[in-house]
Amino acid sequence: MLTTLLRDSRALAGLAVPLVLTQLAQVALTTTDTVMMGFLGTEELAAGGLALVLFNQLRTMGVGLVTAVGNQVAAADARSGEDPRSGQGAGTGQDRRAVEEDVRRVVRASLAVATLAGTAGAVLMVLLGQALTLLGQDAAVVHRTQAMLLALAPGLLPCLWFQAVRQFTVGMRRPQALLRITLAAVAVNAGLNWILVHGTWGLPRLGLTGIGVATSTVHLLSFLALYRAVRKDRALAPLLCLNVARADAVTVRRLLSLGVPVAATYGSEAGFFSVTALMAGSFGPAALAAHTAVNQLVHLVFQVAVGLSHAASIHVSRAMARGRTDDARRLRNTALACAAAVMAVVGALYLTLPRLVLAPFLDSGGGSAEALAIASHLLVVTAFLQFFDCAQNIGVGLLRGLDDTRSGFRLGVLGYWAVGLPASWVLAHALGLGVLGIWLGLLTGLATTAALLLRRYSTALSLHATAAAVTATP
Repeated sequence: MLTTLLRDSRALAGLAVPLVLTQLAQVALTTTDTVMMGFLGTEELAAGGLALVLFNQLRTMGVGLVTAVGNQVAAADARSGEDPRSGQGAGTGQDRRAVEEDVRRVVRASLAVATLAGTAGAVLMVLLGQALTLLGQDAAVVHRTQAMLLALAPGLLPCLWFQAVRQFTVGMRRPQALLRITLAAVAVNAGLNWILVHGTWGLPRLGLTGIGVATSTVHLLSFLALYRAVRKDRALAPLLCLNVARADAVTVRRLLSLGVPVAATYGSEAGFFSVTALMAGSFGPAALAAHTAVNQLVHLVFQVAVGLSHAASIHVSRAMARGRTDDARRLRNTALACAAAVMAVVGALYLTLPRLVLAPFLDSGGGSAEALAIASHLLVVTAFLQFFDCAQNIGVGLLRGLDDTRSGFRLGVLGYWAVGLPASWVLAHALGLGVLGIWLGLLTGLATTAALLLRRYSTALSLHATAAAVTATP
């Protein structure tokens, strides 16, 4: 049993570690933005945090539309590649060429979907900014938020192009370039933030808007760097085609049939957090600043689950393509065990060193003192909340490995909106707990969602195993 666990952990880590590191580096972009906002002041942190919430809401849904690309590529590669247990290969060269053409069709379709989603999302982002005053937000905060959204909107398109190509490299199990590119992006983003915020080298002093301009620029540069890296990879280059005009409708529809539920699932979760940010804003700038700081910490740690979820999902797709249901079942346990170990360490830091953890976002002086006090209490809830947040994300990935993207959305809506949001409102307003009540409601919704998703995965695997046994019976 221990030998099997170690083997599964190594196989999972081989793909998960580069993805986790890449995810953490990507979050370092928004973390750098958030830290810079904190330097500008509490009101700027509240406004910028609100802008990032809306940007991340639309970005996350766009990413969901192309996330299934990795699973489609991985399943095709598993069916066509050599099986290390049987030693049997892919068959004829004609078979391999057919698989390669199918991968090219998927890549073209994913870029077409990303183009449409990025364009529509940028327009919607600006429109949402105009509606913030109707949602009970402070007028001064809204004015700053709208300016930053205008700067962020153009960056959504290259951001989604990057994600489409990224899923292709992950499906082919060649994600190594992602980490190098993202680390470089963090450094470039930090430099551009400083230059544009303060008006260095004769440039205009843009303040909060400069952070948005820097972020959009970095998304474009990241896509160009990833495209160049793929073109230099002899295994990947022949499969990459950027001519979205040649995307065929059948493949686009297939991706959308899988991607729309994933986008809805991601959007539902992100929307859950977005609405709670608006709820926090109704308690004042200090409450919103505290919520923004703690939410950024949760988002940072959450990337461990994202990496594990993607890696487990790809391995489940490969296992099911080869008819190995037992492998798929063990992957669930391995991914959850790895996530729990990391969350326990991080939770201990939250509970023992709250001020040190919050120091990059909030200081103890001036208008930040109240925000720091609120955020310190929120970290206690967060230490437990993150276990369930990671478990539910892994559950979504596992189901995606079974090509079941609809259950994730359906169960997410139930957990987030039917349980979590009402609980947040009751605890925050009816019981008078304020922002602390909001986060207790978040914990309740995420725990419910995690339990439902993992139960659904176990049931689906049992059904697959039964169907395979019936098929194998003479």
